[in-house]
Parts: sequence; C-alpha cells; structure tokens
Amino acid sequence: MTRVLVLQGPNLDLLGTREPELYGHQTLHDLQVEIQHWAVALGLEVVHFQSNHEGALIDRIHEHDFDAAVVNAGGLTHTSVSLRDALLAVNRPFVEVHLTDPNKREAFRKVNFLADIAIDRIYGKGPDGYRLALEAIARRFPRQTTGR
Repeated sequence: MTRVLVLQGPNLDLLGTREPELYGHQTLHDLQVEIQHWAVALGLEVVHFQSNHEGALIDRIHEHDFDAAVVNAGGLTHTSVSLRDALLAVNRPFVEVHLTDPNKREAFRKVNFLADIAIDRIYGKGPDGYRLALEAIARRFPRQTTGR
C-alpha cells in the first residue's frame, strides 16, 4: 500500500479559528479525518504531521518513510530553501496544496520555493485540494493487483 505523508506547516493547527473568511471553519482535526476517509477509498495509507517549526517539518521529511507526500507548507512556501532542500534530498514525489490561491493574495506570496519541484500544485480549492492531491498520488501509484 502506498504510504502518503500529509505535511502541514505553520499555523495550520489554527484552522477553524484563523481567518475563517479565508480558510473556513473546518479544524485541522476535521480535515485529517476527511483526508483519512479519502485515502482509504483510494487505497492509500496516510500519516499526518503538523508543526509550526521549520526544523520539525524537515526532520519529519528526513525520516523518508513514505512513498509520496501532500505538502501544505503554509508561509514556509515563500521563505524556506531548507524545506525545499529536504524534499529534494529524500527524492519522494509530492503534491503542493494550499487552501487559498497564493497567487491571488499579497505580492510576497507569489514567491514559491516548492512549485517547480512538486509533481502537481493545487491552489484555492479549500479542503478539496487534499482530495485532489491524494487522487493525483493514487494515479501515480496504482493499487497492487497481485499479492505482495
């Protein structure tokens, strides 16, 4: 079974209360439950990790115990060469997800250190972006039809 790391960056632990007009009222826990349901339906195993600390996110990536990742790096998308380097170092495909579309927000959000190395980018689809990311990964790693 394909193992997917769902990596959530800074401030995503505040979903449901942080700027609900932008990010909605769904909590991170609610989103994780929804992601889990989608993953099961697609035959994927999901592992969740969220941190407000860049180093913790990098350490989690370095464990490289996953086949692919869904990455919402939050504000680190626009600032972290180190996060980019960690994703390149483990050589695992990942889909970049943002609940909102950074390209339609403040000018500084147009800088993106991950876009050119992601296998897909899903912006501005809200929580559905995670479902679309899982579907993209499931297409890349089809279910095994023979015993393994």
